[in-house]
Amino acid sequence: MRTITLALLWHSMNSDNLGVGALTLSNAEILRSAAAKAGVKPHFLAMSWQDPRPEYGEWDDIENLHFRTRHIPLPSGPLANGLRRAHMVVDIGGGDSFTDIYGPKRFFTIWATKLHALRMGKPLILSPQTVGPFDTGWAKALAKWSLKKSKLVVSRDAPTTAFLTEMGVTENVLEATDVAMRLPYDPPAPRPEGGPIKVGLNVSGLLFNGGYTKSNQFGLKAEYPELIRRIIRFFQDQENVELHLVGHVQSHEIAVEDDHRVNEALAEEFPGIIVSPFFKSPIEAKSYIAGLDFFMGARMHATIAAFSSRVPVVPMAYSRKFRGVFGTLGYDRSVDCKSDTADEIMAGIEAGFNDRAALSAEIDAALTRVDERLDKYTDLMAEEMRKAV
Repeated sequence: MRTITLALLWHSMNSDNLGVGALTLSNAEILRSAAAKAGVKPHFLAMSWQDPRPEYGEWDDIENLHFRTRHIPLPSGPLANGLRRAHMVVDIGGGDSFTDIYGPKRFFTIWATKLHALRMGKPLILSPQTVGPFDTGWAKALAKWSLKKSKLVVSRDAPTTAFLTEMGVTENVLEATDVAMRLPYDPPAPRPEGGPIKVGLNVSGLLFNGGYTKSNQFGLKAEYPELIRRIIRFFQDQENVELHLVGHVQSHEIAVEDDHRVNEALAEEFPGIIVSPFFKSPIEAKSYIAGLDFFMGARMHATIAAFSSRVPVVPMAYSRKFRGVFGTLGYDRSVDCKSDTADEIMAGIEAGFNDRAALSAEIDAALTRVDERLDKYTDLMAEEMRKAV
């Protein structure tokens, strides 16, 4: 059987952000299925920054190639050499980083790697992700050029598809959904009747600390730390509820981003709370979340872990990507921390908790749409693999 080498650009096997890790492991799982349909054997080059944490595990078909910013313009080095080895470049852009809202340096970093691949003549696939916005004319022009040059651009939600259409990018676009819906996990063991209702709350360390500026950088309407304390008090007042604080960005080095140390501080403030472990991998995190009875949180991939393991969930949005992903699937239980008051957010959470059976039915219906969308993505990737080898 022929081997196809796939450069997984902006995929990471050791990111502190377990959402990025979930994208990586899930996309590899989907691409294995596509390769089987194409009759080829995949070999993956996971290409991104080197983070301090240990890698999530070992997979025989995944090779880790780390690069630095200084390597991006070079004609040789870890980035260029990795791209040169690949039959195809599969770029997920970290899920939502192909935009200029994070500043020109980050935009050029993400865009220049696409330029590298295209100049080498490699087929460039943009895996399911949020694209845009592009607030500057030059960024929009550069982005449009690379989008039109790509073999396939896969949107993960309807707002992204509409944005691409506005840019004039329509001929090579597929609308799918977030690949992390396919992240493997260990299903929970059956629990005896009459046990506590296990509720999970993901607290974003970044939002709790006010963002990188530490002054409500993301423009939340409600005062986030007080909102979190209000949620905790509500669930501690419920009968037979066991509250778990679940981190999904866990970093020993970057305190402002770290969910785990915020959870530990809250557990000291509110005795009786259970703090989730420092997870070794996104799979371990999803397996933990899958054992809960209700979940809410501001890290989107923590809520996707709940949703895709059929745990009733209320996503606590702070950007359009939440409503894009969940709303496109017909799941409208998100609350919006940028536009909703604390009372409105609490009402949404309380309604979701009290109506968990209805949320479960809505998730079951939405997951049928997930399968349809990701199956189309798998089929198109199989077709591109046949062409590339």
